[in-house]
This record gives sequence, C-alpha cells and structure tokens, in this order.
Amino acid sequence: MMSLLPVDDALARLLAAAHPVNDLEQVSLHEANGRVLAADLAARLTQPPFNASAMDGYALRAADAAEVGSLLTVVGESAAGHGFHGTVGRGEAVRIFTGAPVPEGADSVLLQEDAETLGDGRIRTTYAVTVGRHIRPRGQDFAEGDVALSAGLRMDFSHLTLAAAMNHATLPVYRRPRIAVLATGDELLPPGKTPGPSQIIGSNSFGIAALARDNGAEVIDLGIVPDDRDLLRQAVERARVLGVDVLVTLGGASVGDHDLVQSALVSAGMELDFWRIAMRPGKPLMVGHLENMHVLGLPGNPVSSLVCGLLFLEPLLCKLGHRKPRRRMAQARLQAALPANDKRQDYVRAKLTEQDDGIPLVESFGKQDSSMMRIFSQSDCLIVRPPHAPAAEAGDTVPVMLLRL
Repeated sequence: MMSLLPVDDALARLLAAAHPVNDLEQVSLHEANGRVLAADLAARLTQPPFNASAMDGYALRAADAAEVGSLLTVVGESAAGHGFHGTVGRGEAVRIFTGAPVPEGADSVLLQEDAETLGDGRIRTTYAVTVGRHIRPRGQDFAEGDVALSAGLRMDFSHLTLAAAMNHATLPVYRRPRIAVLATGDELLPPGKTPGPSQIIGSNSFGIAALARDNGAEVIDLGIVPDDRDLLRQAVERARVLGVDVLVTLGGASVGDHDLVQSALVSAGMELDFWRIAMRPGKPLMVGHLENMHVLGLPGNPVSSLVCGLLFLEPLLCKLGHRKPRRRMAQARLQAALPANDKRQDYVRAKLTEQDDGIPLVESFGKQDSSMMRIFSQSDCLIVRPPHAPAAEAGDTVPVMLLRL
C-alpha cells in the first residue's frame, strides 16, 4: 500500500508537472478585469497631449505677473475641448479652466482666486506667479511608445484606466485555465430536489467552482454522475473532448467497493501520480494526468473537498493562469491549548479575534467532523498543525491559513 505523502511533497509534485497556459486572447477593456496581460503594452499617444492647466485661472507670462498688483488684459478663453488659438502676448492673459490647453506664449497659470477682476476687461494680480506654476507639461504622465503596463500583470481597475488612457480598446491576455467539475455518487441530488431515504444534496461542486473562478479559471460543470464505470468514463471523455486543462472529480477517489472514480480514470488512460495525503481532513486526494489534462480527485466530504481545493487546486490554477498565489498564511495566538498532533497534518477550523498588537487570537471550534459545512462557513481560518507537532499552550503563536481574503 502506498504510504501517506506529506502535504508539501504532494503540492511540489503537482506543481512540478504543471506548465502555464500560454494561449493568447484579445479581450475588450470591459472584459479584461482580473485577466493577466500577455504582452507589454505601449502607449499609443502622449498624455497629456499638450501643456494643460491644472487649475481654473488665467494663463499668462510669468514675467508679466512677477509682482503683486500687476495689470493684465484678458484676451480670450481656453476650456477643455475648446482651446484658445491665439498667442498670449506681453501684458495679456487668457481665462483658462482645468484640463484646457495652455495657449502659445503663456508659461504659467494664475489661480482665479489670486486675480481681482476689473470692470474694463482687465485683472489685477494678488499673488506673484512663477514659471510653470499650475501647468501639467505635455507627456508628464507618459509619452507615445512608453511601455507603461508589463506582461504578466493582473489587470485591475487602475491598470484598465491606464490602458484606456493609452488608447487601447482591447488587450492581449492569457487564456483562462479551463476546468471541468464532476461530482460522483449514487447518493447525490442537485440542490432544489427532494432527497430519498438514502440520498443527500450534492454541494461540493458549487464551492469548488467558486474557488476556481476566484482564481481566474473558466468552469464547466459536468453535473452529477452515479457510481457507474461506463457513465464515469463517458463524463471523463467529455472533459477530454472539451479540452479542459484540469478535471476535478468530487468523491469516489478511494478504493472501496463503491469508489469507482480512480479505476474508471485509469481505464480511460489516466496515469496516476499519487494519492493518499498525510493530512486531515482530505487524506484520499488523487492526482494524475490524462494526456495533457491534469486530474485532481477530491474527497467527497464537503470540508475535505474544500480544504484540498485551497491547498492544491488554487496553487495549480495560479500556476496555469500566470497568477501569483494568494497570501493565505499568517500567524495567530492561541486562545486555548491544543493537544499534540499525530502523523497527519491537521487543518483545524477556527475563528479569529483581532488584537491591538496586530496578532489576532485564534480559537478552534470544538467539533471538527469533515462533513460539517456550517462550522466551515463560520470559520475565518484553519489552524495548521504539522505532523507530530507537540502540545501547544494558550498564548502560543501558530500558523493559520486565512479563508477570508
């Protein structure tokens, strides 16, 4: 019998066999939020395209307003989208508004509150100006040809705004990893149905699909397949034909009389890399590949399934999708003692309480059965107890995996 594989070794083996998806797509700016840029992006224009006023006021020559009380004649107006087409000469000023082009000949802007308006078309300065005051010079943000966004960047609201300002309507991005989720078991029914005496509602696929989408994946739901080898093989074949990058199965990955997933996959051509991990919950994890498709067999218990999803599916999707893994690990201080651990790595559901010193208190739930999703949904984190960890006392600092990011 294969010995239990340590969690870190299992993850390393999974990721070593994974390669980023390098297929490219062009998507509109409206579709690009959260996508990973596949090429450097150079500006298609200069921003601002002209010397622009940063404030409302008067464009003038600094030499004409170097002293308080200078008199200038207002000869026109420059507004955003409607610039002044003449030249500012000696002793002249142009009324100007924020974002408007600074007229030829002007080299400074006098704030409107620093000008006294006289009744004869003139102004008197109440503040001495200097050259360049309140002017945004042409190209201050970026110049045409500047690479302002680099390949590998995960686009967010600020990056999209910059890309639009650079005059890009579409962006080259990496294709999102595609996963297919397949729930298995005679006992499962979809939500909304009425279970029979031996049936339960299948819930895992919804959490796993959400976790996958949160990590940039495109998800295909293959539904629920009963414990039937032929039907399982048909579902696996559908995933292969669809060209998914990862097939995630839920349940049936062990080797009991009714656990048919592993044997069905092997008979379909899957090469089994490893299964049975030294962890709790989630020991019956299965990892293999079928041609170019990764196969990840998660346990049927909801909590076990989601913990394995966090530990293995999330990092796998990040590598496939050119994304940085989320920073889930932190430190917390135990509110109550924990007993010594055995040979498996434990992931203990727990609640956090923030403290003034920045290190939160963590309290584990009394019940840890892997079928209890209500407790999982109320948890802020999982206390990570390494194999053979000694007993921990209240006040000791322990590693935790954050669930709410």
